[in-house]
Amino acid sequence: MGSPYEDYLNPHKVFEHYNFTKETPAPPDTPSRQAASAFIVLLCCAIILENLLVLAAVARNSKFHSAMYLFLGNLAASDLLAGAAFIANTLLSGPRTLQLTPLLWFVREGTAFITLSASVFSLLAIAIERHVAIAKVKVYGSDKSCRMLLLIGACWVISLALGGLPILGWNCLGRLDACSTVLPLYAKSYVLFVVTVFTAILLAIVALYVRIYCAVRSSHAELAGPHTLALLKTVTIVLGVFIVCWLPAFIVLLLDTSCPVRACPVLYKAHYFFAFATCNSLLNPVIYTWRSRDLRREVLRPLCCWGPRTRQDRGGAPSRCLLPLRSSSSLERGTHMPTSPTFMEGNTVV
Repeated sequence: MGSPYEDYLNPHKVFEHYNFTKETPAPPDTPSRQAASAFIVLLCCAIILENLLVLAAVARNSKFHSAMYLFLGNLAASDLLAGAAFIANTLLSGPRTLQLTPLLWFVREGTAFITLSASVFSLLAIAIERHVAIAKVKVYGSDKSCRMLLLIGACWVISLALGGLPILGWNCLGRLDACSTVLPLYAKSYVLFVVTVFTAILLAIVALYVRIYCAVRSSHAELAGPHTLALLKTVTIVLGVFIVCWLPAFIVLLLDTSCPVRACPVLYKAHYFFAFATCNSLLNPVIYTWRSRDLRREVLRPLCCWGPRTRQDRGGAPSRCLLPLRSSSSLERGTHMPTSPTFMEGNTVV
């Protein structure tokens, strides 16, 4: 009996699986498809730039080296890699799909699952951090940043393990009847497992936020202050946008696990649902910078430096991009709230 991995370098296997599960193994590379691919690549470049600015802002300013911003930075990193993975997926799709070996196909699709897993686990880490902060009426101090980095590392290790299961053997090579229609080399059981895990985690996150909201509403005035409520609203918006963007794709994947081969035509349009889901990575940086004045100033600072300099800048005065970041934290206003991130609620800085 041969090795289960002997087909990983056989390019004919990809054609065999696509020919079995799809009406057309690979769509033709028409001008309209090329235009759509170019638009997607430009969109993903915007995703990479946005999240790169957020990561640079978090790394550059020590004020953002708190637990909450570390987790937001981790979410930005997963969004950045998701944009890069979707570019690779787009450039290697269409007729080029059939030129891939199963090994390259697993790498192409596995990177997308890894970045999705990292996003889900980052949202879970943010929810846990908020729950701990509310329960103890404080956030993690700088002395515990090592623990935060270990938690972030664990998120990526688990994500790599979850996304790497198919390449380790949980696939349908040699078992065509067990193959997914949307992802023809993935076993339906694996797709069902991943969607179930993600759904359970998202439900747990929602339950945590409901518990946090109830605790804030029933607590003392200082716990239910504007800082806490605004921060809670921000992370809730991030979670809500993730669910709205990814829910259609999750439904399609669940439908895929229950539909017989070629019985559900909507599965052949799954790429539209995944393209819509990618918008989540585009919207997250907008949410961060919209809700946080300090982060917005820091993110826009490189753009200010790249812009045309004024006569005052050329005359030797301090450059606009070197202006100190004005703090508007609640501590400087004499309150007892934590300094981990400063968010805005309407016209009130919190």
